[in-house]
Amino acid sequence: MQMRLATTADKAQVLDMAQARCDWLERNGLESWRDAVDDLVAQCDNPAGDVWVLVDDEHGVVGQMVVQDQGPPWGWTAAERAEAALYLSGSITDPAFRGRKPGTAMAWWAVDRAARLGLPWVRRHCHFLGVARYNQTQGFELVRTEQRTHTRLYMMARRAERLDLSPWFGAEASVRSGTL
Repeated sequence: MQMRLATTADKAQVLDMAQARCDWLERNGLESWRDAVDDLVAQCDNPAGDVWVLVDDEHGVVGQMVVQDQGPPWGWTAAERAEAALYLSGSITDPAFRGRKPGTAMAWWAVDRAARLGLPWVRRHCHFLGVARYNQTQGFELVRTEQRTHTRLYMMARRAERLDLSPWFGAEASVRSGTL
């Protein structure tokens, strides 16, 4: 597998993946964001270069994540916003690959990338307690909750560090992806 910037050519696979994830959420009695699928797909055209895809050599796109160097103005203190960090949002993975932990692969890739870039933090937020708990299994800590108008956000952070990504990206991870 490899992480690379998303392109317009990825849109069809991202659409299939997003629909599969919504189907999975709904089958499992969880809230779906089906109404946001078109926005997720459109992110492949983002000229800012902050939308990344996880690509399996055999199956194509199995994950998508937004990785930015600035977080939202809400949810983080002024001191936290002043610290350099990567900010993750909009992560989505193909449920057919759950056993391979693509969400963990993407999160750990970002933690390793931040360390390689000399950044001390990776921060993220999510809308659901269950997702926050899942993010904690990846080493993220809950910093605080933020009540927005109609939703509660879980603000999370993890110190950047070099990680062994070989279970996902092979022994030559930095050479294969060219983007680490």
